[in-house]
Amino acid sequence: MSNSSSLNEFFLLAFADTQELQLLHFSLFLGNYLAALLGNGLIITAVACDHHLHTPMYFFLLNLSLLDLGSISTTVPKSMANSLWDTRAISYSGCVVQLFFIVFFMSAEYSLLTVTAYDRFVAICKPLHYGTLMGSRACVKMAAAAWGSGFLYSVLHTGNTFSIPLCQGNTVDQFFCEIPQILKLSCSDSYLREAGLIVVTASLFFGCFVFIVLSYVEIFTAVLRILSEQGRNKAFSMCLPHLAVVSLFLSTAIYATLKPPTLSLPTVDLVVAVLYAVVPPAANPFIYSMRNKELKDALRKLVLWALSLSTPRELRGTESGSDEYRRAFGCFIFIVLSYVQIFTAVLRILSQQGRHKAFSMCLPHLAVVSLFVSTDVFAYLKPPSLSSPILDLVVAVLYLVVPPAMNPLIYSMRNKELKDALSTLVSRTFFSSGNIAIALHK
Repeated sequence: MSNSSSLNEFFLLAFADTQELQLLHFSLFLGNYLAALLGNGLIITAVACDHHLHTPMYFFLLNLSLLDLGSISTTVPKSMANSLWDTRAISYSGCVVQLFFIVFFMSAEYSLLTVTAYDRFVAICKPLHYGTLMGSRACVKMAAAAWGSGFLYSVLHTGNTFSIPLCQGNTVDQFFCEIPQILKLSCSDSYLREAGLIVVTASLFFGCFVFIVLSYVEIFTAVLRILSEQGRNKAFSMCLPHLAVVSLFLSTAIYATLKPPTLSLPTVDLVVAVLYAVVPPAANPFIYSMRNKELKDALRKLVLWALSLSTPRELRGTESGSDEYRRAFGCFIFIVLSYVQIFTAVLRILSQQGRHKAFSMCLPHLAVVSLFVSTDVFAYLKPPSLSSPILDLVVAVLYLVVPPAMNPLIYSMRNKELKDALSTLVSRTFFSSGNIAIALHK
């Protein structure tokens, strides 16, 4: 392959060759992905619904959770799908999109971690000016700047990386498309332009790192001057989770970027990539909530509120409402357990064709169930503060009008027998209509 223009796909690094290890990889990534979705989803919901958490610190935490969800959703589902389908391929356009979003989310997260360090600095070192310096407009502008800088970095790096001729094959030594691994496929000396851009970006990131370090030097100096032990504990509870997240993010990302060439082995690169791209989005929600009493109380209230409001308002507090809740919850548990057994059985099928056929039978039903349950659950569990006539109308349309129109498309999308039957029916209808028209014309 002489040029990147001739590339139609890339081959990503596989975690394992045997079916048992592929199943283990799929299970571990699935557990990590579900933990990230649950943890970050709970934080986003708690911060959005609890007015006690409508402060700058939790506003930035909500943005960090959104970025974590985006970054892990960019890499993990594709890797899981490749293990499930026993393939390594990713299309050229898919690789471009994946690289764009991973750079976007990680750059924006690093910028937002820098902004959060400034927020902690102002809260502890300049508490009297906190309301002025960290007003709502200032917070929105700083968050927008973090997202915007991530987008700008991503556009520059993605465009620059894929404008370089690639003549070293199409095998990427990583489980997702990563800039250093793509540059390894470039022709000699043609990567220097992107390397120069990386140096400029690294200088900016180093400036952010110095800012974070200096902020925490000032913070710890101010905290150690607090006389009361309770005050020091509260200050540390505000700062240590952020410091732990920054340390986890930077240590893995810096090692991945600056590791010596002698350590650049596929296995080492794979482990490091998992540590900075897969682990942090799942670990961050637990780190943030571990020492944060306000957040833990809000999450506890959210869970209790969801359990108590899990039936329609008309049935709530009545015996029939309780029976309705138990029946619906029992059906949901039955569906979940059924699909656990189904996927376990399907993954034991040796032939790839057999697995594809089994998944083609199950995935449409699972998509329909997900669409139905998600809209119904939101309709019943949405907070009272969100219960406006317009929103109620939109939700009602989503669970009463949209599914009946979408379900036929979902069921027929991966079902060859049904598509063939529909094609035959349409063909016969048009053929019959044509014969009738000819007869009438005669």
